[in-house]
Amino acid sequence: MTREQDIKNAVEVLRKGGVILYPTDTVWGIGCDATNAEAVKRVYDIKQRNDSKALICLVDSDARLQRYVKKVPDVAWQLIDSLQDSEARPTTLILDGAVNLAANLIAEDGSIALRITNEPFSKELCYRFQKALVSTSANISGQPAAQNYRDIALELLEAVDYVCWSRRQEHNPHQPSSIIRLKEDGEVTIIRK
Repeated sequence: MTREQDIKNAVEVLRKGGVILYPTDTVWGIGCDATNAEAVKRVYDIKQRNDSKALICLVDSDARLQRYVKKVPDVAWQLIDSLQDSEARPTTLILDGAVNLAANLIAEDGSIALRITNEPFSKELCYRFQKALVSTSANISGQPAAQNYRDIALELLEAVDYVCWSRRQEHNPHQPSSIIRLKEDGEVTIIRK
């Protein structure tokens, strides 16, 4: 199957409120439409995760990121620019003032975790889908994240509506993103290095 067909299939499932497994710029992810509360609930159920723990979302661009946060602080743009110009590990930003997302995806304090992906498959998937995409590690809560397709538990493979074909043959080490909390007042906290 071509990458283009794989992305087309995944987008069709996402638009119908389905849940997918897909390769990202970090580990393999469980994904769904970040604006669809029912789909988000399914992701929590599949992961057997408490819905008080917020999930990360992927977007393909600065413009798309701005759709989901009331006001992106200047320090966030500086960080995004510096990350795009380097070979740095993918970094997720937790930003205040989440908007236009499923309510059960937004943390109690009104924040959301967003990452602009530059990895070709996930970037194209987000671009074609035209919305934020939930991207939580492909594992049952408390178990190790699936670095590669072969690491994904059969239970997860059977629980989702579509499993992407792209990058299934990889056997490379991958790690979760760094996570940085940026407050509107400019306060910066490193959550995960």
